[in-house]
Order: sequence, then C-alpha cells, then structure tokens
Amino acid sequence: MRTPVSTYRLQIRPSFTLQDAAELTGYLKDLGVDWVYVSPILTAEEGSDHGYDVTDPSTVDPSRGGPEGLEALSKAARKEGLGVLADIVPNHMGVASPGQNAWWWQLLKEGRSSKYAEAFDVDWDFGGGRIRIPVLGGDDDLDQLRIVDGELHFYDHRFPLADGTWTEGDSPQDVHNRQHYELVGWRRADAELNYRRFFAVNTLAGVRVEVPWVFDEAHQEIVRWFREELVDGLRIDHPDGLADPEGYLARLKEATGGAYLLVEKILEPGEKLPETFQCEGTTGYDALADVDRLFVDPAAEEFLDDLDARLRDEAEPANYQVMIHGTKRRIADGILRSEILRLSRLVQETSALPRLDVADALAEIICWFPVYRTYLPYGQEILEESIEHAAKHRPELAGVLEGLRPLLLDTTGELARRFQQTSGMVMAKGVEDTAFFRYTRLGTLTEVGADPTEFAVSPGEFHQRMARRQAELPLSMTTLSTHDTKRSEDARARISVISESVPEWELFLGTVQDLTPIPDGPLSALIWQAIAGAWPADRSRLQVYALKAAREAGNSTNWTDPNLEFERHLAAAVDSVFDVPEVGAALENFVAELEPYGTSNSLSAKLVQLTMPGVPDVYQGTEFRDGSLTDPDNRRPVDFQARIDALAELDGGARPARTNEAAKLLVVSRALRLRRDRPELFGGYQPVAATGAAAAHVVAFSRGADAPGAVTVATRLPKALERNGGWRDTAVDLPAKSRDELTGTTFDAGPVPLATLLEHYPVALLVPVD
Repeated sequence: MRTPVSTYRLQIRPSFTLQDAAELTGYLKDLGVDWVYVSPILTAEEGSDHGYDVTDPSTVDPSRGGPEGLEALSKAARKEGLGVLADIVPNHMGVASPGQNAWWWQLLKEGRSSKYAEAFDVDWDFGGGRIRIPVLGGDDDLDQLRIVDGELHFYDHRFPLADGTWTEGDSPQDVHNRQHYELVGWRRADAELNYRRFFAVNTLAGVRVEVPWVFDEAHQEIVRWFREELVDGLRIDHPDGLADPEGYLARLKEATGGAYLLVEKILEPGEKLPETFQCEGTTGYDALADVDRLFVDPAAEEFLDDLDARLRDEAEPANYQVMIHGTKRRIADGILRSEILRLSRLVQETSALPRLDVADALAEIICWFPVYRTYLPYGQEILEESIEHAAKHRPELAGVLEGLRPLLLDTTGELARRFQQTSGMVMAKGVEDTAFFRYTRLGTLTEVGADPTEFAVSPGEFHQRMARRQAELPLSMTTLSTHDTKRSEDARARISVISESVPEWELFLGTVQDLTPIPDGPLSALIWQAIAGAWPADRSRLQVYALKAAREAGNSTNWTDPNLEFERHLAAAVDSVFDVPEVGAALENFVAELEPYGTSNSLSAKLVQLTMPGVPDVYQGTEFRDGSLTDPDNRRPVDFQARIDALAELDGGARPARTNEAAKLLVVSRALRLRRDRPELFGGYQPVAATGAAAAHVVAFSRGADAPGAVTVATRLPKALERNGGWRDTAVDLPAKSRDELTGTTFDAGPVPLATLLEHYPVALLVPVD
C-alpha cells in the first residue's frame, strides 16, 4: 500500500477542472506536497460546485474534466512524484433533477419492479406503493402539472411516466395519480417522506451499497481508477450513513487492491475508530480540535461564561448538554421526524408498544447519544447508557424504553441497523448545524468534530494525545481547514486571541451593539467574532454568512419560516461595517488589537499541524492567510499564481516579516518539504522540555524515534506572553545541534533561550546537524 506523507486538497468544479489541477502539480511539488487530494469527480448535478450530489457513478464528470481530465491529472502527478487521493460519496446520490440520474429515473418510471428499487432505500408500504417527492409548494400546485413530450412536468421539474399510464386527453392530475411516485408539498417531507436521505436534504437519496450488485455498479468507475493506476487512495464521505460501514470498508479495501483509505468520521473526545475498520484513519477533525485548543487561554473561560450569561439575559451561561439535547429533539421532532417514524414502524412489526410513545422514546435515546453512532456490537455500552439517561429524563417512557432495549441491541435486526444510521443524522443537524450556531462564547471551539465544553488544552495534555496518535493512528489525516469547517484556520487563530482580550472584546461588542444592535445576544457574539476573524471581507460574503448563521441557529429566524424583521436588523448590522463610520472604526481597531497575536497563533498552529503525528492536509489556498467562513465562502476560487510567485521569491532568498502573508507560506513549504524529503526525522514523538518564567507559553516536541528528529517549537498565548514581559529566562532544551529550517540559523544542543530561537518568527522547525 502506497501511503501519503502529506496531501493538498483541491475543489474540482466546472470553473476549476482536473486539467487545471494537472497544471498545478509542479507548484504542489515545489511546495513540498506528497499527494494531490481532489473533491468528488464523478458526474454530479449540473452546476454543482461541490460534487457531493453524484448523479452518475459510472463516469467522471465531463464538466469537471471528464476521464481525460483524470488521466491528465494522474499523468502530471506521476511526473512530479505525487500520489492522488480522491473523495467518493457512497452513501447517497443526487436526485434533484431525475432526468440527470438514470438510476432514479428508472426507479420513478418502474416503481417496485425496477432493478433500482433495491438500490434506493424506500419504504414502499408507507407510501402506498409510491415514492413521495417533496417538490410542490402545496397540494394546490398539482394544478400546475403538465404533460410535455411524454413526461410529467412541474415548472422546471421533469418526471417519467410509467408505460401505459397515459393517453392523449388525460388530465395531468389523473396521469400523476397513476405513477409510482407522488409529488407532495415540500413541508410534508419532515414527517411523511418514505425514502432515506442524506441528513435532511430531500435531493440526496440514500443508496444501499450493502447490496453486492449495488456496490459493484456504484464502484465500477472507482475500481477502474485503481486498475489503471490513476488514483492511489480514497476519502470516503459520511460512512456513518451506511448500513454496514465495517463491511463496506472491507469490500472497498479488497476492490481497490488494499489502497489507502480515510473515512470522514467525526470522533468525539475520547472516542476511537472501531479496530475492525479497514482504513488508515479519519479526515482529521479530531486533530483540528486538539491543535485549536492549545492556543486558547484557559483563564478566560469564567469571564466568557459570565459574558454569555449576560448576553442571554440569564443568571447562568448556556448549559451545553441541555442545549444539545434540546436542539437534537428539535431536529428529531422536526426535519428528521420521517426517519424517526420509520424506525417506529419497524418496532410495530414485532412489538405491541404504543406507536407514538415508541417514536418519542427512540428520539429520546438518540438525543442522549454522546457520539454520532455506535457500531454494534462495538459501542454497546454507549447505547445502554443512552437508554438509561433517557429513562431518567423521561420516567414516563421507562417501560417503552425497556421494551426497545433488546430490539436496538439485536445486531441481526433491521431496526438496530437503521437506528445506527439515523443517530448520526440527528447529531449532525442538531449539534453541528444548530447548537454550534447557538453556543457562542468563543467561535474557535464550535468547529466540526469538537466538543466546545473543552475550553483549552495544556501542552502536557496535548503531548499525551499526540503520543497516542503516533502509536494508534500514524497514517490518519490531520487538518486545520476543510470545505466543511465553519471558520478557516486563520479566522479561528484570530478569534482565539479573544480569550486573551476579554475586556477589549466586551468593549467592542458593546460598542457595535449600541450602534447597530442585533436583537439576539448570543447570535451577536457569533456574528461579530466571525466578522473580526474574517476581516477584511466584502459586504456580500458577510451578509451571506450572517443570514446562514442566524437561520441555522434557529432562535430568531429559520429557513422554513424566516423572521423578515429580525433579518432586516441583522443585515443592517452587517451593512453598518461599511456604511457607519463609527462601526467601521470600532471593527478596525479591534482587529488591529487581535491581528499580531492572531498571526502568531496562525503560524504556530500550522507548524504544529504539519509536523505532529499523522498525514497533514493543506486545504487549497491556505498556505496564505485565509479568513474564510462557512461554505460556500470557504470554496471560493484561489489565486494560485500569487502563491507560485511568492514561493519563487522565498526560494530566491527572501525572508518575509512575521506579519507578511508569505510568512505562512514559508512555514508551510519548509515543513512539507522536510516531511517529504527527510521522513526519518518523523518516526516518533517526544515532548521537548522548556524551563523558565514563560515555559507555559511554548509547545515543543521532537519527532525522533531512536535518533534525534525534527523539533517543532511554537508560541502559545502570545498576548499574555507579551503582557507578562516576554520570554525572559525561558529556554528549550534541544536534544541535538540543530538548524532552523525557517531562518537557517544553527543552535547548539542543550538549553537555547527562546528570545534567541524565536527572534524572527513565533515558531522554529529544527533539524539535527552534524
């Protein structure tokens, strides 16, 4: 098995094709990258910028470069010595436009008799033998149906007609009533849908890859990539949605000849991948959380909690556990109600338990889950504990919960399997997409895969976690930014400085709230932190982010029934940054207060991530400072030419100031090159001791195993460091004579003053020399 030393993620789309990626391989090699990593490239919904709505798994998307584009990228990568990692989407397919998806079209045309009835996850009996398609505004919209060229049309939507179900002169409504599908109002999807989706996205229909022929047909093109040596590894999207993740990974490992596999699996603190999973690790959200918390000042927790309570106009700050129980119930009883009811129908098939109580009890168990899903029998204790918590919280359901226990633990039953598929949906929508926009004391903490109640991580705790990572998952990915992160690494690095600047943050927030109030205290904290983290940013980017954040939070407005008056106030607050001089000046002053320390955090976090145990990924463009917010903001085009030119200047001998954008490029390129060219320096993990008055402000480690290895030294809590008098007598004890890859300066073994070591940059990357 070929494995990567590092990866570089590129978002492939019609405006940046596989051919464009091929043109970048020379730059990626120069940067120090080992593998190029591409977003989904199978044919997707026309116009899709992300590619996760695959409509034809048998072809590489022509709009993304087609098979010739993949061949061009692979050839260019091989020429530069790079591997290729591809993102694939086994859990679902895009069905927004049935005419673009041959599988879905045939299913709608032929119904239960279709070959693809086994491929999609449909509860036919619940739909009266028909698939419910939630595209109408309301049932009155059936009057807008038309028969056009032998198809049923609803505005721009096209649907097939079953053979023999229509003749000239039939009304469109009568023809519709004879089909294997039923067009229904979109609001009915919450409780009445009868096909499995990706989360609550009606246009992404779940696929049953656990069926052998479905796996084969869905992976025929992917297997070809390995047979023809076009691709070296895969990133598997959302494995928690699969019926049998363990079996799927085993099958995929075999089909790809034992290739390198990563799963987009969110591990909660302390959670581990099942040992039976045949993959090399995760996509790195767990690593992101560990790195971020190194740069958060634990002393700020009490003060930010107090501010949070005041913003909520309550005596106490938000209780996160109570909050996520409520947000998960909101999801289970709302947009994912149809999934809960499907589980309850399965219970009714084998039990006389009351149907509504069963649905209530199932939702309650899921809402007590501390993880996305269990993989029975692995994780049985988690399920048992969640049932116990549900019984204590809802004693009136104790009998029903006890009746459900053996059914949910029965690994041979459909209920247990579907329950596991459903729990991750509720977790993702209730926590990531709701609570993370409500729990706002510090935006750094509410990132995908993190537990925001863990406020900070000490260097000692970080060292313990990295030693475990080296021992257990040395080939797992590490990351700081992805296409799914809610704030880029640099936005979070700046926001983390708020933990060292609580009085300044309170003053700034109070000023802007007085001048242009957002009538939702917790949301105001979220929005203004995001604006400060992203600044400078244009008006449209901030408006799109603010509206999405408010609707996801769902407290003052939401997606389905927006509060237009609240949204007017919100938009006015964002506009005030550009239109009200006092607000613009307050923001500029606050950002200026954060910026030097945010830059220090950015360089430090990046060097730690690139040199810690695991396979580091660089998300496209983030070798420069990038203040992106949640998607689609984090998928904007990248100016690669600027980065190519800046790297050439660095390689020509330029030494950027620590505040220069190229300083991050220096850190990224030198760390990636060293990992690729000197792998023997990265075989272990040992903390490097620091002594002196400011020892708490440094994190340092050696990657050596049996011999001296690369040493990383990074600054933490830089504002407090400066406030307390700088490094003073603080030193690190270098295990060998070393040269700093960033400055070229050589240092003898033994204690080295940090004031000297970190004279030019807040970080050092040291290599042993003779």
